[in-house]
Amino acid sequence: MRDAFSNALVAAAQKDPRVLLLTGDHGYALFDPFRKACPDQYMNCGIAEQNMVGVAAGLAKAGFRPIVYGLAAFVPIRVLEQIKIDVCYENLPVTFIGDGAGVVYAQLGTSHQSTEDIAALRAVPQISIYSPADGFELNACFDQILQREAPAYLRMGKADLGDVHSAPLPASACNELLPLSSTGTAPYLFVATGSGVKLAQKVAAAIGGADVVSASCLKPFPEASLRKLAEGREGIVTFEEHSIYGGLGGIVAETLMGRYTGTFIRIGIEDRFSTLCGNYSFVMESHGLGAVDVENRIRKTLEENVQYQQ
Repeated sequence: MRDAFSNALVAAAQKDPRVLLLTGDHGYALFDPFRKACPDQYMNCGIAEQNMVGVAAGLAKAGFRPIVYGLAAFVPIRVLEQIKIDVCYENLPVTFIGDGAGVVYAQLGTSHQSTEDIAALRAVPQISIYSPADGFELNACFDQILQREAPAYLRMGKADLGDVHSAPLPASACNELLPLSSTGTAPYLFVATGSGVKLAQKVAAAIGGADVVSASCLKPFPEASLRKLAEGREGIVTFEEHSIYGGLGGIVAETLMGRYTGTFIRIGIEDRFSTLCGNYSFVMESHGLGAVDVENRIRKTLEENVQYQQ
């Protein structure tokens, strides 16, 4: 996904000289192709992320299309006030890239992990939120962002989980929930976003009887698409590498409130910080997000609800 992002940046900057890349002393190797192809459109603002957002707002007012890159723990979390006041209040076309979202920076602990970024930004007016699952979704999201003259946040999680699509997607694909194994007839619907899509696919293969769809755009959320897909389902499960509060699980629950009476399960980070350090898989498992643990939890909940209904 990071390669797709780098290529998309270069293509956008070569096509439009108004596109500028701002970074807070991050991503040097990632941006080598950009600096080589478009050196005058690259700005290293140093370890001063709040000031960087102010610079981006000023550039946007001058007619540029700034893209602000940082780790998700810093962009948007450290700069939330500046995003709200400097950019969103004036509805400026600044794009924020939060890399390493979730618990990707597992060895660095809570200070470098971001499991609250979606929840924090959902309440800020004017800004759209994207959470692609692979390079194909990222390209579609990026195309849609550049077509709009408004603030946007693009969340990038674990980069090397592999593709979930096999062909490019149009920008309009972001406006729908994207079917991955969906026939529309399975008793369960798995709605996933970002790195959660791969987990949903693994669990669906183990449990069976589940259609998997990917939500690449979380705000504005494709509510009509979800309501249609939810009809007649015995159970709906959401998957995300984010807090179960305020993220995809919350969005789906809010959308279906009063319309859906089946089993509903949220798979994500519970209400706690990471307390252990290790590699990515280890920290995911410490949060109960290993594929086997998630499968067992879903099986148990579905079985308990069937017994209750009987």
